[in-house]
Amino acid sequence: MTVGTSSAPGARGVPQPSAARHDDLTGLGIDPDELADGLVVADEHGQVICFNAAAERITAVRAADALGQRLEKALPLEDLEGRRWWQLTDPYGGLAIRVRQPERNLLLPGGHEVLVTARYVRSEPLGPVRRVVVSLRDTEARRRTERSHAELIATVAHELRSPLTSVKGFTATLLAKWERFTDDQKRLMLETVDADANRVTRLIAELLDISRIDSGRLELRRQPVDIGAAVGRHIQSYVAAGQPADRFMLRVEQPLPDLWADPDKVDQVLSNLLENAVRHGEGTVTIDVTASASPREGEETGTSVTVSDEGPGIPEESMNRVFTRFWRGSKRGGTGLGLYIVKGIVEAHGGTITVGRAPGGGAEFRFMLPVGTPAYLQ
Repeated sequence: MTVGTSSAPGARGVPQPSAARHDDLTGLGIDPDELADGLVVADEHGQVICFNAAAERITAVRAADALGQRLEKALPLEDLEGRRWWQLTDPYGGLAIRVRQPERNLLLPGGHEVLVTARYVRSEPLGPVRRVVVSLRDTEARRRTERSHAELIATVAHELRSPLTSVKGFTATLLAKWERFTDDQKRLMLETVDADANRVTRLIAELLDISRIDSGRLELRRQPVDIGAAVGRHIQSYVAAGQPADRFMLRVEQPLPDLWADPDKVDQVLSNLLENAVRHGEGTVTIDVTASASPREGEETGTSVTVSDEGPGIPEESMNRVFTRFWRGSKRGGTGLGLYIVKGIVEAHGGTITVGRAPGGGAEFRFMLPVGTPAYLQ
């Protein structure tokens, strides 16, 4: 923390800040410059005695210029209606029962918006204010979160509208004109309704997964997983759905370490990566399952799965956005949430996932999982 004597004039008869005033700010052994939030502290006379590095960054005011200044001058805050905040709140002359100001959005000169919380420190209840402690936060991170939530709502509304419109249209038509349709026409309509209902179900499941990932509440039910067999089942389902068997190449290195993971979540990861390779890639889809170094510290071995294709691949400039929300590699449908969920599931297992260019020129996704052996088996 930078605390020192300022050449700026203070109020008449009021001592200027000095290193002696530093003691009560660092009694816990914490340097205010190490705090992520902006910290501004004024003494009993309303002079700034602490202005940390984060406050400098947020306000674009140098600590050397702020120290020794009156609080309302060093930090000229206004509310969203243009009223001067320090005059409204009057921390030194207001009600003696007040101890804080709750967080609110305020404006710095130039219209820069910040989140501000203030605390009034008194030596005794109802006594005079000895310190005013102000916490500052930039609103940009919160705005990004709000924009992300708004985008998610807009995407979900758009994705739900199409299948629900289809379901409503076909069911209303069947109910109104059942006798006019042949059995084949009825079957086609009902199959469409079933497919659209499945699409809505998948979207709701994705939303629940995102909610759990973002809140850190994704539950894992670890069991022994034969990941080679799991990949094989996915390949068989694609072949049964009409994909040529020779489009897939599965290579499983033996021996593999025993893997303890959530089988349903692992299936979700494999399903998404294989679907991306089949839908967006070309040529042979190659899946390599090998032993690898564990991505988790303290374990020696892990399991690695690489899914690659021979398609056009992912542009270099898009590589760093692949695992973000709403990223789409093409215009062939999808919500753009799948790879975000895949990354969340892999990381919840303590693993890592990367994307790159395959030897054949297509996309290559590789995820590594720690073996996750329960303590009682070690």
